Amino acid sequence: MKLTPLARSLPASVPFVGPEAQERSRGAPFAARLGANESAFGPSPRVIAAIEAAAHDVWMYGDPEAHDLRAAIAAHHGVEPTNVVVGEGIDGLLGYLVRLLVGPADPVVTSDGAYPTFNYHVAGFGGALHKVPYAGDHEDPEALAAKAREVRARLVYLANPDNPMGSWHTADTVEAMIGALPPDCVLCLDEAYADLAPPEAIPPVDVTDARVIRMRTFSKAHGLAGLRVGYALGHSDLSRAFDKVRNHFGLGRLAQAAALAALADTDWLAEVRARVVQSRDAIGAIARDNGLLPLPSATNFVAIDCGGDGDHARRVLAALAARGIFVRMPGVAPLDRCIRVSCGPAADMDALRAAFPGALADAAT
Repeated sequence: MKLTPLARSLPASVPFVGPEAQERSRGAPFAARLGANESAFGPSPRVIAAIEAAAHDVWMYGDPEAHDLRAAIAAHHGVEPTNVVVGEGIDGLLGYLVRLLVGPADPVVTSDGAYPTFNYHVAGFGGALHKVPYAGDHEDPEALAAKAREVRARLVYLANPDNPMGSWHTADTVEAMIGALPPDCVLCLDEAYADLAPPEAIPPVDVTDARVIRMRTFSKAHGLAGLRVGYALGHSDLSRAFDKVRNHFGLGRLAQAAALAALADTDWLAEVRARVVQSRDAIGAIARDNGLLPLPSATNFVAIDCGGDGDHARRVLAALAARGIFVRMPGVAPLDRCIRVSCGPAADMDALRAAFPGALADAAT
């Protein structure tokens, strides 16, 4: 077998090690799965009913145009279906976007410590990744735009709200960044947590601006992480270009039916938002009760400053895992002084509360 030179140069790794792999390694399941920012509150009952109804038709491929889902998303945002791309979660859409815009050695800009799957795709298509540091616990839009101008970037990535820190910028700040980008540069605005963010953080959707493509997902507030449904909103020229490279049968019938039902159930979305707020408060209280600092969050997770360096936070992470609590942490200093805890129901919060003191004690020895 002879791989391409680019493929030979890449590590055989994935951006995240799944909790299932960790469970196999430790020989036991986790008591609380609080590391992947899924919605442990689950999908709405209407979604479950839609999946059950669609199950009889799984012998058929899904509609390769996802016509009904694209139309519903377009109506939801007040745009045309030609402005909507659907795909296998934001991760899949990021891969298609990079393939469309980034050639070998083309410059791409992101933040050092931001969502690693984007970097994975840039490396996979041979792009040249340029990184800027966070400003405190926030991505730095001004620095991102300045670096983009410096290297004449083809593509810039910004998550708002941010993963892994949970921080956010106002819509005005994001719009100022867009205005500061160089010509022929596209901003990938990852809004995976937009459904959980304060309204002032989300700019109005403007699909007439060809400099911006916005990514949304059903994996977070809607509780469909296991079905991998995401979508992008952008100028029709770019949106239609995805048809050149996307997997046209990548989104199955169950996924399309579930996403349609989730989009329509606004009552469930409101309930999940309320539960996320309660869980964020609980995580914050657990952190403070143990002498740690929870960071403000506009997402379904809370970053907790463990009060030391990355090595200390990794010991806390390992000690929690040994007690059956799966959480994750940022991978780059100084962000890696934190662990990142996903929201969950009361039983998961009780498990976290019980495990935390012992984990911190173990980490200190």
